[in-house]
Amino acid sequence: MVITPVTQALDALKTPFRFFLHSGQVHSVEQAALERGLSIDQVVRSIVFRAGPDYYVMVLVTGTRQISWPRLRKYLKQSRLTLATEEEVLRVTGYQTGAVSPFGLPKPMRILVDQSVLGEEVSIGAGVRNAAIILKTFDLLSALGQVEIVQFTGEK
Repeated sequence: MVITPVTQALDALKTPFRFFLHSGQVHSVEQAALERGLSIDQVVRSIVFRAGPDYYVMVLVTGTRQISWPRLRKYLKQSRLTLATEEEVLRVTGYQTGAVSPFGLPKPMRILVDQSVLGEEVSIGAGVRNAAIILKTFDLLSALGQVEIVQFTGEK
């Protein structure tokens, strides 16, 4: 297993998880799910939005679901939102895109969990590309602590 800020944070929280390392580069959610032995809806993407100057929010959503921008703006009471750039994501999370996780962040960030995540078992970013953390959803939510469960998606 590769040690990352994510694995260290989960170990510190005594959260059970499995570390999964892909044999090569991952190019899609579908490929990630297949190689991990999971369904597409078990692969959680951690998407970072910029809601204002130095105000970032992470939304956890599964598979290929799309976040409703109007719902997200209304929920956050923000008239403007943008996806964080790759540089912003690295600066505020410490992770490259494709490896982002809600754990091991350099400083606290508001985390919103879409209801699509509330299945039995999920995989999340491991902090390094081409790897994942697989864990029970109950353990994910317990480890996250105070998060907001929301519904920003529909079927794609």
